[in-house]
Amino acid sequence: MENYAPTFTITPEILNFAYEIAADLERIDIIREKTLTLQLRRENRIKTIHSSLWIEANSLTLEQVTDIVDGKRVSGPQKDILEVKNAIVAYDELLECNPYNEKDLLKQHGLLMNGLIENPGKYRRAGVGVFDGEVPIHIAPPYERVPLLMNQLLVWTKNAKLPQVVKSCIFHYEFEFIHPFSDGNGRMGRMWQTLLLYQENPVFAWLPVESIIAHNQQEYYRAIRRSTYHNDSGIFAQFMLSIIKEATAAFKENSQQAEL
Repeated sequence: MENYAPTFTITPEILNFAYEIAADLERIDIIREKTLTLQLRRENRIKTIHSSLWIEANSLTLEQVTDIVDGKRVSGPQKDILEVKNAIVAYDELLECNPYNEKDLLKQHGLLMNGLIENPGKYRRAGVGVFDGEVPIHIAPPYERVPLLMNQLLVWTKNAKLPQVVKSCIFHYEFEFIHPFSDGNGRMGRMWQTLLLYQENPVFAWLPVESIIAHNQQEYYRAIRRSTYHNDSGIFAQFMLSIIKEATAAFKENSQQAEL
């Protein structure tokens, strides 16, 4: 059985982003306990949930998501409300998961997509593709190969000798390429990258990286398309590292200002 191995190019830019992120994290670690308050964690988690679902065309505002977190009733499409409620539960459970455990990944998909699709927490049983109108952008691997590909991707991610931040980005792209579920792949891929980053530094559980992705949504999809076209997940990794760098730099700057 041939082992799964993503194809990627490690560029000087990738290495430089990884170095700069590590430097930011060193500074953040020094001041984190003073600045990462419960209120800030709560606000950033709400931003993460809102942004990830907004990317998937959820219509609820940040204020409405906040109200749902607070247990208040909101008016809006029931599907969109359920998506938010599911995401709250899934993120509450996320940090207890093993990022290399397939059962944990399936469980989280079940929480995230409960009541939204027929078989939450189970791999797809049909072919899928991503389309721009009627034009196919990406045709995912046959569904019969999904269990093997996902198992091997998780093994590769655990064992690859690369910086964790770089591995998390490569995993994110490869997950989207495999497209293992009938729906919810985008939000699951972003959430699982958060869990992988959390293994590098706990602060990543509370950085609203997905808010920055949402502000660069077209570039995000373009990076996925370019990686697919060139068969090189390093292209997407370089883009995502720039997003992560923006998040760590902003948190470092805000933390330093809070110290003054």
